[in-house]
Amino acid sequence: MTLRLGDIAPDFTQQSTIGEIRFHEWAGPHWVVLFSHPADFTPVCTTELGKTAKLAGEFARRNVKPLAVSVDPLESHQQWIQDINDTQSTTVNFPILADADRKVAELYDMIHPNSLVNATVRSVFIIDPEKKIRLTLTYPASTGRNFTEILRVIDSLQLTDSHKVATPADWQEGDEVVIVPSLQDPEEIARRFPQGYRVIRPYLRLTPQPNR
Repeated sequence: MTLRLGDIAPDFTQQSTIGEIRFHEWAGPHWVVLFSHPADFTPVCTTELGKTAKLAGEFARRNVKPLAVSVDPLESHQQWIQDINDTQSTTVNFPILADADRKVAELYDMIHPNSLVNATVRSVFIIDPEKKIRLTLTYPASTGRNFTEILRVIDSLQLTDSHKVATPADWQEGDEVVIVPSLQDPEEIARRFPQGYRVIRPYLRLTPQPNR
């Protein structure tokens, strides 16, 4: 199954480290970062889950729920969490799906035979409160995810959902943003962007970031 941006994220029911999760119901009115791991007790995955736990406040501030998935069974996850907490000096505070039957992995095309025959690659799905997929990323098993980038994308999506703007290359929270080219009415532009804007080209207009 090929999932594209804008598709509704497939619903599922699966066991996790906090009990059974009915995905759409569990997600509720929140954004979700769904991310997969090749296997339990692997070094890069351990650092990633530790980092996710440490970013709990940042995710909560953005109304985001993290949800990890691995094809290893629940007992293995519970044992692994102890290692994560110990080695990363944190407390895992989000669920890990026990996808031993690969139901979720197959729904989300997380197993790529050319890369990992029996395990999930490092997939990332950012899913909005309407259950639409807004971003997909796939990392090789050897490369840990950049969680600063994941948070940056969430910031951009939430900002651009609320205002008629886009975010330029390397944009960070607080930087100037781009007024979308489809917005041409001078009165609407003045109303939406009272701080003014500067014209680099007719199609490239920069304005201070609106309040979210």
